[in-house]
Amino acid sequence: MIKKFSIIILCFFSVFIVSNCQESVNPPTPFGPLPTQKQMDWHELGFYAFIHFSLNTFTNKEWGYGDESPELFNPTALDTRQWARIVKETGMKGIILTVKHHDGFCLWPSKYTDRSVKNSPWKNGKGDVVKELAEACRDYGLKLGIYLSPWDRNHSDYGKPEYVTYFRNQLNELLTNYGDVFEMWFDGANGGYGYYGGANELRKINTLKYYDWEETYKLIYKISPNTLVWGIGPSEARWIGNEEGYANKTNWCLLRQEDDLNGKVHYTEYMSGHEDGEKWVPGEADVSIRPGWFYHEIEDDLVHPIDDMVDFYYKSIGRNANLILNIPPDKRGLINEHDEARLKEFAKTIKADFKTELLAGTKVSANNVRGGSRSYNAKHVIDGDKNTYWATDDAVKSASITFEFDKPTPINRMLLQEYIKLGQRIKAFDVEAKINGKWQTIANETTIGYKRILRVNRVVAQALRINFTDSKACIVISKIEAYNAPTLVRLPLIQRDKKGLVTITAQENDHIYYTTDGSEPSINSTHYDKPFIFSEAVKIKAIARNTNENINSGVRTAKYGKSKEKWTIVSATSGDLKLAESVIDGNPSTCWSFGGETDKLPQTITVDMGDLIEINGFTYTPQQVGNNLNLVSNYEFYTSIDNIKWLKRSVGEFSNIKNNPIEQVKIFDSTKARYVRFVAKSGVDLGQTISIGEIGVIEKQ
Repeated sequence: MIKKFSIIILCFFSVFIVSNCQESVNPPTPFGPLPTQKQMDWHELGFYAFIHFSLNTFTNKEWGYGDESPELFNPTALDTRQWARIVKETGMKGIILTVKHHDGFCLWPSKYTDRSVKNSPWKNGKGDVVKELAEACRDYGLKLGIYLSPWDRNHSDYGKPEYVTYFRNQLNELLTNYGDVFEMWFDGANGGYGYYGGANELRKINTLKYYDWEETYKLIYKISPNTLVWGIGPSEARWIGNEEGYANKTNWCLLRQEDDLNGKVHYTEYMSGHEDGEKWVPGEADVSIRPGWFYHEIEDDLVHPIDDMVDFYYKSIGRNANLILNIPPDKRGLINEHDEARLKEFAKTIKADFKTELLAGTKVSANNVRGGSRSYNAKHVIDGDKNTYWATDDAVKSASITFEFDKPTPINRMLLQEYIKLGQRIKAFDVEAKINGKWQTIANETTIGYKRILRVNRVVAQALRINFTDSKACIVISKIEAYNAPTLVRLPLIQRDKKGLVTITAQENDHIYYTTDGSEPSINSTHYDKPFIFSEAVKIKAIARNTNENINSGVRTAKYGKSKEKWTIVSATSGDLKLAESVIDGNPSTCWSFGGETDKLPQTITVDMGDLIEINGFTYTPQQVGNNLNLVSNYEFYTSIDNIKWLKRSVGEFSNIKNNPIEQVKIFDSTKARYVRFVAKSGVDLGQTISIGEIGVIEKQ
């Protein structure tokens, strides 16, 4: 009996000693630049809204010049609670409001300028949009962010030291009077032509030096230490390098910020960050739900389809970036019905994609566990605790983790997260699925960071294995999840050439159904089997149908005026006239260039439409292919009945075209014309060579 008791005691102490040895294993040492707690909180927000709403909403502009009257601002039903409700229902966690855009108009009654809501008819000058939104955000549990344009095309002192004082005074107002601000958003557009108190001139500044960003940041942090500053200067988060809502697949949270502050980093590098960056500066992807950033009624039919919306999500949040989605209120001051409907569809789709997590009940194992300790074993990637993680020994920079299912399980999504409080480490990994007893590679990827979501072809797997093949330091993974998202049928693509030939394409094996009378298509509509001619003005709507699962896509809509079959190029002031047909061939992917160092701007091209047509606007689509797009910055547009007497119908700028080179739409009073003339007055970055993808007109409906 005594011997048996001694053995029990000995076993107890052995287990106790082994357990204590395991728990005494040191955690991984932090590696490289690390996020601050403020940045960690920002990472966890993940997805929030942009609200572009100002004078531009009422002037139908993207960038105001600075001479617009504050009296134009007069929303008839402004409701910030409606904004907050829709944002919350979409799954977003905050709202960043453009409280002052480049035209200098302020959505709050700033005591430092008369150019604000206090001199508008809205609420008899007693309103405050920022205050109303701050209250709505608090009521709906959303974070409030502020966009304050550093550039002010109205202010007479812009470019002088006095303006920087004005700018900081307004920062002080915004950070003091409206509660917590989670992000301060500083636009990179700074300096250019503007009203400037009536000077009407070009003013250039050194963006990195003029505002003395270090001092400006100190002011922000003194007033609001929990505010993360985005954009220019020594920022805590970076622009992703495009306005299309995506990061590159390889995306580091790191940036060579010292080089960036010295102008040695091109903005395209922001899409991937820098593996050797010395500062933690994660990426934020921005995109608008419409082609423009402010509301334009003509874009009601151009709200991004569900395919695009889902892509924005997976190519930003799914690629280690935050996503800020712009939703511009209309002239009423409400999120438009078209936008709300798309957001509901989007929220439903994403919710369905991540409805049921599939790894939590699996048998999980790893071929290396740090010190053999339970504190770092593989089960921590599926325990739902963001503060635990699987880690390998210091010398182990490649390892595998395996998940075994009780039965074959369909999978088409994988979510992975590093424990980034210890740094971003993973450089390469692949995913294997065990299918019918054999391992097959289903994904080869690079970085992970805070969050990586993979969309893979659906497989029915007996097991999954993730091989981390290259890492900067030992592997530290906090979460791995898998899902089987419903099939999303891609929208068909509709194209029409100059002769009116309509071609509709979809994914292989999908069937296409369409209408030409504006009605909603269904499987009872016309079945598309070959291209067809439709030369008159038309609204084509089409769906694709996956016949394997009997699921339809969303509806693709394409609006066309009368075909360009009779259109010809009459003249151009330079360039090869034989190639100029590219600007009227109905294909924006083809382009034509004119101007140059020997043919200085302005340059003009004249088109004969062949018939007298009533029009009320025109479109300019810039070159779509290549890195140097030779974009038009300022333009004039004329019409004529006889090619003798010409009338100027529109003049201005294609604002923000450098960052958002999409089709530009300009509206004017309706007029009858047979001839149109497009004048390229200046190019982006003062370029002298201009390229045009397509010129079109908007026919009076």
